[in-house]
Amino acid sequence: MIITQTPLRISFLGGGTDYPEHFEKHGGAVLGTAVDKSAYFSMSPFFSKMFDHSIQIAYRKVECVSSIDELEHAPFRECLRWAGLTKDIEITHAAELPAFTGLGSSSSFVVGLLNTSYAFRRRLVPRLDLAYEAIEIERKVLNESVGCQDQTFAAVGGFNLIEFRSMGNFAVHRIPFTNSRLEEFEDHLLVFFTGIKRRAEELAARQVKRMGQNRQRLVEMRGLVDEGYDVLAGGGDLTAFGELLHRSWLLKRELDSAISNDTIDEVYQAGLEAGALGGKLLGAGGGGFLLLFVPPDRRAAVELRLGHLQQVDFRVNAPGSQVVHCGTDGRQRTRIQRREAV
Repeated sequence: MIITQTPLRISFLGGGTDYPEHFEKHGGAVLGTAVDKSAYFSMSPFFSKMFDHSIQIAYRKVECVSSIDELEHAPFRECLRWAGLTKDIEITHAAELPAFTGLGSSSSFVVGLLNTSYAFRRRLVPRLDLAYEAIEIERKVLNESVGCQDQTFAAVGGFNLIEFRSMGNFAVHRIPFTNSRLEEFEDHLLVFFTGIKRRAEELAARQVKRMGQNRQRLVEMRGLVDEGYDVLAGGGDLTAFGELLHRSWLLKRELDSAISNDTIDEVYQAGLEAGALGGKLLGAGGGGFLLLFVPPDRRAAVELRLGHLQQVDFRVNAPGSQVVHCGTDGRQRTRIQRREAV
């Protein structure tokens, strides 16, 4: 049995510039982090000759089919087909947080399933190649309007500035944090669930259509990524980072009228009034999780003001998709460990 763990992500600056419709012409970059909330897959051989089906998958529901074409869950179906696993397998998926909440769960699903499938087949795939393949599946096979940051964070992990130079040419720059600086940063993060779930793909498709008219805003948002990197790497006062988040959120709200609404605006304003320096909705917008950047001495006031919302604590700088269990002989375990080092 193979078990993998694949992180979700929090994006701070540059979201929207990671779409090839934009970065192929104007360049793009995102500053963000993989977090300690994850998606999990387990995969094991299935002895189909003893059953009346050859593939069994479990997520919110269980599907038992004789042919891969019969699978209803499209990402399951197409990822398995891509990896060449079309029979005699049993797979289970579980996640620590729900989908459609702005944490990149759909892309973590695809990256995690690909990683699990390749580990099962004893194939070595470099981490960035895993991200590139996930992007191709989502954009070209599943025909979804997605950017490229979620798959990259899920595959490579870490707290990074990721440059999107062209399709298949991404550069991952790790933020040079000390442990104390990383802890200081985490102490400024508060994340609340707005209670609104939404399909990011629908909102993303709207934004892709508006790329031309939003070009200048996106270029400005890309510039904030470099400013954010300088703040974090420079070791200075983190107040400036909160202010950058606020500036970026104001720009992002202008990309499309559906990114925010009255309820979200009221919650965000309440957070500011209670002491937050800035923040943003995570993901494409429209709902999901709201991130606020709050000085530690004001955390209690913000938590009290927004106490009606579910709060979730996150640790940053989590590792990328990895095999956490390989119940097999030592030779295969060694191969899997070598793959994790790539």
